[in-house]
Amino acid sequence: MDVVTWHDRPSLRRPVLVAAFEGWNDAADAATTAARYLASAWRAEIFATIDPEEFYDFTEVRPTVSLADDMTRQIEWPGPELSFGHLPGADRDVVMLLAPEPQLKWRTFCGAIVGIAMELGCESAVSLGALLNDTPHTRPTRVSGTTNEEAMADVLGLTRSAYEGPTGIVGVLNEALSVVGIPSASLWASVPHYVSRTPSPMAALALVERCATLLHATVDTADLAEAAEEYRQEVDDVVAADPEATAYVRGLESAEHEPELHGMSADAIAIEAERFLRGQGRRD
Repeated sequence: MDVVTWHDRPSLRRPVLVAAFEGWNDAADAATTAARYLASAWRAEIFATIDPEEFYDFTEVRPTVSLADDMTRQIEWPGPELSFGHLPGADRDVVMLLAPEPQLKWRTFCGAIVGIAMELGCESAVSLGALLNDTPHTRPTRVSGTTNEEAMADVLGLTRSAYEGPTGIVGVLNEALSVVGIPSASLWASVPHYVSRTPSPMAALALVERCATLLHATVDTADLAEAAEEYRQEVDDVVAADPEATAYVRGLESAEHEPELHGMSADAIAIEAERFLRGQGRRD
């Protein structure tokens, strides 16, 4: 059964695939927020979808119901969407993939993505991810770039990946792309673990800027930069209101932190930060 539904078959110029997945690879929603921002900024249009029935456990990634005309209820199923757009400032196009991380049949799923990339002539791929780290929110978000392709590492100044251990769909997709000769790289933003429960426009902004630089494309980040500054100030307020939280963050800044400082755990700070941000009416 063909799991891909093509709504359009665009003719693209030297396209690059940019992918982001909700879930394990997406701390503080940074990767998917960045991908949505780029897709909007580059005016990407959906051209294909993938049937979620084969790849998702709907008790884990649930469909939603909405009213179409105040009377008719309709189900919206979670699943991958692929869109295409033009890269401003570059002589190439982009294919955007945004999806929840699948729970089932990863090899079949990645095979479908690789098939789409090959049919469209994608020359390379970049995946966006975010991970939790012992980093303070008061420092610029660190973004690391890795690749398994020696040539791409040399040309783009990336690090050869030496990671060993459990992986997510990003790692599996990169390997599947490599097998068919499509070089791929991954950009990872570091998210402070004590504010992981709220979406981070700071980390999303860092990914957007690094991805645009990597692709030699331009993107207007004014809105996201404003949201990032508001977010940083609000977290500052949370931390400043509690001497123990202040000491904890200062410990991270000096790289002399412990899992728990002055009796206040990172989980406790996270709960307080989440409560405060929700009280401010923040939305992703």
